[in-house]
Amino acid sequence: MLLIVCYDVNTEDRAGRRRLRRVARVCESTGQRVQKSVFECRVNLAQMEDLERRLLAEIDPESDNLRLYRLADGKGCEVREYGTFRAIDYSEPMVL
Repeated sequence: MLLIVCYDVNTEDRAGRRRLRRVARVCESTGQRVQKSVFECRVNLAQMEDLERRLLAEIDPESDNLRLYRLADGKGCEVREYGTFRAIDYSEPMVL
């Protein structure tokens, strides 16, 4: 499945800036950054639950925002891209 992770971490203080770096690191370990605070992750259910658990351990629910969008593969899951950035499609053959 495709999981879209979006977050907004309050960075008004030093602790918030540390949380922001930790949240980004957790996301980078599983998916690819498509915008500053948005990641696309190709995961199975167990990986999604693990990622969600790890992210919830990092954020402060009183001042931060975390959103996870779960999109099933196949019919109904469509991503349209515009602009200069193109995400890597890991399901296609990679040529180095």
